[in-house]
Amino acid sequence: MAELRVENFGKHIALITLDNESKRNAMTRQMLFDLANLWDELARSEHRCIVITGTGNKGFCAGADVSGDLSASPDTVAKINKALLKTEIFPKPIIAAINGDCVAGGVELMLASDIRAAAPHARFGLPEVRLSIYPFGGATVKLIHQIGYVHAMKLILGAELMEAEEALRIDLINEIIDTHSLIDWALNMAETIAANSPSAVQAVKRKISTEIAEHALTQEALDQKLGDAVRHSAHFKEGVAAFLEKRKPNYD
Repeated sequence: MAELRVENFGKHIALITLDNESKRNAMTRQMLFDLANLWDELARSEHRCIVITGTGNKGFCAGADVSGDLSASPDTVAKINKALLKTEIFPKPIIAAINGDCVAGGVELMLASDIRAAAPHARFGLPEVRLSIYPFGGATVKLIHQIGYVHAMKLILGAELMEAEEALRIDLINEIIDTHSLIDWALNMAETIAANSPSAVQAVKRKISTEIAEHALTQEALDQKLGDAVRHSAHFKEGVAAFLEKRKPNYD
């Protein structure tokens, strides 16, 4: 069963685990809706730091489950945006422990984190344009600011997978950590942050989150318009069909 699992480590640290291992922890619509609600709960809780990871060692998150519902009404988009913290102001630090492939919406979820470490075998990619899908979960507004224009455009337009070493080189992640030590590293980092003044930490996080969210909101109408145009194209049908049929799409 695809689901989110939440564990507490002491009083102030929460560990979120994406659990859909057979699909490299791709998120169903229900998982996305649950995650959107979970952020609200965690914002109100006594937790001071959040760690997020995936089940197993093959995938952190492969994005949305493309075999499921692909509709994108404004209400659905708003819920997905909240799950990915695209336009939300979240006041607590988030540490991403990238235990395997981090792809599509998985990258966009990772972009909402503040500190990131990856296992040596982890790979990163935004394959959406190869499948004629518009990456509306935050990549088009956040990635350029986080890693710079040329690196962002290569990742988005090339639609190729990037090795962990290259992700480290371009500052997409902070560190590469041995697979067996990754969660311990993340929890130790969370403990370090949680020991600091929560008032000061959350003020800093809220300030920076506000800047990011306000910028994303200015682009939201255009993101929705462009995403709708791509979704209504013949290319979209071909891209999704090719993915489900495990073949190369033909856009001739």
